[in-house]
Amino acid sequence: MNAVLLAVGVMLVLSLLRINVVFSLIIGALVGGLTAGLTVTETIDAFTSGLGAGATIALSYGLLGGFAVAISKTGIPELLVGAILKLVKREGDSQKTGLAKVLVFLLLLMMAIFSQNLIPIHIAFIPLLVPPILKVLNMLQVDRRLIACILAFGLITPYMFLPYGFGAIYQEIVATQMGLSGLEIALDEIPKAMVVPALGMVFGLVMAFILYRKPRSYKQTEVEVEELQVNVKKSSVIFTIIALIAALYVQIETDSMIAGALAGITVLYVTGALKWREADQLLTEGMRMMAFVGFVMITANGFAAVINATGHVESLVKASAELLAGNVSLAVLVMLIIGLVVTMGIGSSFATIPIIAAIFVPLALELGLSPLAIIALIGTAGALGDAGSPASDSTLGPTAGLNVDGQHNHIWDTCVPTFICYNIPLIAFGWIAIVFVL
Repeated sequence: MNAVLLAVGVMLVLSLLRINVVFSLIIGALVGGLTAGLTVTETIDAFTSGLGAGATIALSYGLLGGFAVAISKTGIPELLVGAILKLVKREGDSQKTGLAKVLVFLLLLMMAIFSQNLIPIHIAFIPLLVPPILKVLNMLQVDRRLIACILAFGLITPYMFLPYGFGAIYQEIVATQMGLSGLEIALDEIPKAMVVPALGMVFGLVMAFILYRKPRSYKQTEVEVEELQVNVKKSSVIFTIIALIAALYVQIETDSMIAGALAGITVLYVTGALKWREADQLLTEGMRMMAFVGFVMITANGFAAVINATGHVESLVKASAELLAGNVSLAVLVMLIIGLVVTMGIGSSFATIPIIAAIFVPLALELGLSPLAIIALIGTAGALGDAGSPASDSTLGPTAGLNVDGQHNHIWDTCVPTFICYNIPLIAFGWIAIVFVL
C-alpha cells in the first residue's frame, strides 16, 4: 500500500477520534515510514531531521502571541468590542443585532485578508482580536464554526490569488518550482490562472453562511457594556500604533516574523505602554496561548520529512498516471486529490509545492495541458488541504482564538467545517478551470 496515503489516513483518523494532533502526526509518520520499508531508526532519523525546519515558525508564533496579548492589555480591543456591544440590546432589537453580526463578520474577514497581504502578520491578529469578540458572539448566538470558516477564507484565498505579502511568497514558490521542473512561467500569469479556483473559495464562504446560519448557544458570561468602557490613554493608543508599525516595518525589511515581533515588543517596553512589572507574565501568557500551534508546526515538519523520505509521492502519481493514461479529466482530478492528501498531512501549502511540482509538471505537459492550466493545477493542488488539515496554521490559528473558553473543538468545529466548505468547491472549481477554461 502507498505509504503517503496510509500515513495521512492514520493521522486523520486518529485526529477525528480526538487523539492529540501532535501524537497523531507522530504515529502517522511512523506508520508511513515503516510501510515504505524504512526501519524504525531510519524513520525516526528522518522525522527528527525535519523538526528543525519548524523551530523558526514555532518561535515566531510564540513571540507574536506574546506581542498580541501585550497589545490586548492596552484596552484597545475592549474599545472595539464595547462599540459593537452598544449595537446589541438584550431585549432583542433584531435590526441592531443584524448590524452587529455584519460588523463582526466584516471585521474578522477584512483582518484575515489584510493579515496575508496588506499587513502580513498572518495568524498573529487572531489571539489579539478574537477572544474579546467571543463575548459578542455568545450574545448573538453566532455559530463559531462560521467564524472559523470566515477566518480560514481570509487566511487562504489571498495568498492563492493576490501577488502581495504571503501571496508573493507562495506564487514565487510556484513559479520557481515549475521552472525547475521544466516549465518557465512569468509571475504575472499566476493570478490569471488562479481566478476560477479563487472563485471556488468564494463559493465555499457562501456555503458556510448557509450551513452555519442557525443560532448556536454557548455558556454565556454576562457582560455589561459598562465593563468594557475602559479608559484608554491617548498615549497608549499612539504607542500601540507605533509598535504595530514598527513590527510590520521590521518584519518586511528583515523577512522575519521573529524580528518583527521583537521590534513591536521593544517599542511597548520602551514607551511604557507595557508595564515592566507585568511584562513577563503577559508575554509568557501569550507564548503559552500559541505554544500548541508551535508544537504542531514543528511536528508537521517532521511528518513532511518522513513523507519525502519514503519516495511514495512520486510512485503514487506515476501509478495514477498509468491507470488513467489518456483520460485528461480524470487524471487532473486525481492529481488535485493527491495535492489534497499531501497538504492535509503536512499542513503547509507552501511546503507542498516543491513535493508535487517536480512530478505534476512533466505529467501535465505529457497530457497536453496549457501553461496556464498547469499553473492552476499546481497552485490549486498546493492550496487544497490547507483548510481542514489538523496541522495547518489556517485551522490552528482560528482554534487558538475561538477555544480560549474551551467551547470550540479543533477537529469538529474548525477542521471538518473548513474541509467541507473549501476543499470540495476548490476541487470542483480548480478542475473546471484546468480542464475547460484554461
